[in-house]
Amino acid sequence: MTDVIADRHEIDAAIAGRTVPHAFAETVAAQGDNPAYSDKIGLEPGAKGWRTLSWRELRETSLDVAAALVDLGVQPGDRVAIMGTNRIEHVVADLAALHAGAVPMSIYNTLSPSQVAYVAGHAEPSVVVLEGADQVARWSKALASGTTQVVVMDADAVTEGALTWEQLLERGRATREQHQAEINQRWQAIDPEQPVTILYTSGTTGSPKGVVITHRNVLFEVESSTRTARLEDADNVGVSYLPYAHIAERVLGIYVPVVQGAHLHLIGDPAQLVGALGEVRPTRFFGVPRVWEKIQTGIGGLLAMETDETKKKAVADAMAVGLEYVESRQFSCTTSPELQARFEAADAAVLTPMKSMLGLDRVTWAGSASAPMPLETVRFFAGLGFSIFDIYGMTETSGSVTACGPDQFRLGTVGKAQPGIEMSIAEDGEILTRSPVNTVGYHQNPEATAELIDGDGWVHTGDIGEIDEDGFLKVVDRKKEMIITSQGKNIAPSNIENLLKESPLVGHALAFGEGKPYVVAILTLDPDVAPVVAGRLGVEYDDPADLAQKPEILGIVGQAVEKANDRLSRPEQVKKWTLLPVEWTAESAELTPTLKLKRRVVHSNYADAIAELYARS
Repeated sequence: MTDVIADRHEIDAAIAGRTVPHAFAETVAAQGDNPAYSDKIGLEPGAKGWRTLSWRELRETSLDVAAALVDLGVQPGDRVAIMGTNRIEHVVADLAALHAGAVPMSIYNTLSPSQVAYVAGHAEPSVVVLEGADQVARWSKALASGTTQVVVMDADAVTEGALTWEQLLERGRATREQHQAEINQRWQAIDPEQPVTILYTSGTTGSPKGVVITHRNVLFEVESSTRTARLEDADNVGVSYLPYAHIAERVLGIYVPVVQGAHLHLIGDPAQLVGALGEVRPTRFFGVPRVWEKIQTGIGGLLAMETDETKKKAVADAMAVGLEYVESRQFSCTTSPELQARFEAADAAVLTPMKSMLGLDRVTWAGSASAPMPLETVRFFAGLGFSIFDIYGMTETSGSVTACGPDQFRLGTVGKAQPGIEMSIAEDGEILTRSPVNTVGYHQNPEATAELIDGDGWVHTGDIGEIDEDGFLKVVDRKKEMIITSQGKNIAPSNIENLLKESPLVGHALAFGEGKPYVVAILTLDPDVAPVVAGRLGVEYDDPADLAQKPEILGIVGQAVEKANDRLSRPEQVKKWTLLPVEWTAESAELTPTLKLKRRVVHSNYADAIAELYARS
């Protein structure tokens, strides 16, 4: 405890009195001519070029837009809502709002019109910045009164009374000199305990809640997580493709770069990620588990297509060395000189060329969070010489509170508590955390805030976990999602689902068994892998729904279920399963924008399918 408090005092001293605009100004002064953000907006599909702003250009553009916001009547403390993909204008709007003394709020692109209307009514933004026609449609209900100023980035989607982005910029440039003193006074007057953003949760179990995150929260988070990851002096060339409404992307894609400097390449469509990796060759890469799983599936498919047995053996041998090497670098382990030499040889001859094919050969830090990472996926990438550092946190903790790092990682865990952060396990197994990264609460929701933060300042995460003798945390599952069978057995569904998804053919899996005598599973096909498998087997089909009913495909999925069951205890084993003729996506509501499973939505949408599984004799 003494070390935690000492670290906390040290970090607090380092960030004392500072806000995100202060950090931004310092970064611009030090790295003004360096590239800051790039995107492909306005370029032809498949074009190799990027639209880029330097750090100085980013700040000047942000101050222009800040002047426009002030001219539109935005007051200190007002909210500015932003709904759009990852593009330069999104970052500019965020930073501009801060410099106008307002609070920027990125809103998930996938929220329904009714959810948007709730957020708009609850947060009452004075200005709403939207990207294009889809976002305008989602806000149509919320903006029906016409009292909120709307800005639309794509000129061809502008509605009556709205400003185009170019008109906003022109207004800012024209009034910049007039409002400059006011802008300077506003951002310099921001207190570190004031909100830097409000992030609304995706609302899978009711109305979205607005998590208030302060300047101190994020600056402490950046400093603490940077110490764990040892990134203080490392190059930061990265890609930003997850929604800015997600805390991980917000920290890694805005706050860390603003504090430390970076060159971020913004990907508006996650489907373009693989191609962008080859162009950018990032030095840091963060992926939610589903992204890592998709990359693994792609590599696995290429390896399976290799017909030269000598080459296949060389790859398998090199990956065995890679796995042994990464395992030897875990906490309390030792890498022998002999193993170091074998790894360097395998890396140079086989592993680095494989990583180059993916655009990941320059990565010095790779992370994952948002959901449990399947251990087999971690081990697969360890075979390539990658240490994927698992991270744990939530929006309500401004991002990560535990993390693995070069000096402290253990496969199958989410690392130790970061500097200055306290971690505890409650009597019922719930993970509790207390530190300066904890939210001050939910916006205008004291009841929910009281449920989240107890009288001693501990945030109740809602997750069940275990801390080992060395302080490494293992997350078991969500407290509310643990299955209790009719036999009284407590079962973590994510463990079952991760084993089922080890089959490349299985895209998503949901285990169910609450109050039932045994566990059943609902499965979907991977939309990229399934057609390839069908082609190899010579299976003809009309559409994905037809493919899901083919005996050959069902047979392979059945084998995957059996393989998973071999590694599960008897109460955890899947007794019955069904393969759905559909794909789950964020747009179809079964997944969050970061590709996590919405269990309650699946339970509701497929109640008949679940009932049918239990009705089978």
